[in-house]
Amino acid sequence: MGVVAGVVAALTGVGGGILFVPALTLALGLPQVTAEGTSLLAIIPVALLATFLQRRSGEVHLRAAVFVGIGAIPAAIAAAIAAHYLPELALKVVFALLMVVIAARVWMSTSSSG
Repeated sequence: MGVVAGVVAALTGVGGGILFVPALTLALGLPQVTAEGTSLLAIIPVALLATFLQRRSGEVHLRAAVFVGIGAIPAAIAAAIAAHYLPELALKVVFALLMVVIAARVWMSTSSSG
């Protein structure tokens, strides 16, 4: 599962969570919040390695990464707390809506550039 998700994520630029979370819930039967937490932990070594390789080839904008990372810290804390208290169905609906929005944006950007 990890190999396939890693290849697809690297080829398409999507985050591993978009692939890992559905796989963990559907294939392994994990609850949504557990799949989300597991996905976050699993992506750490992948993100570190990918960042090292991308940085070596000059494809990392450190200033932007620091800016986004610092802003994401309080949001991640708040979201993790909220995810703990939200019903599983709500988490699944929010995740599914996010995937639909991402798919629509990819579709629109592809069709407008082609």
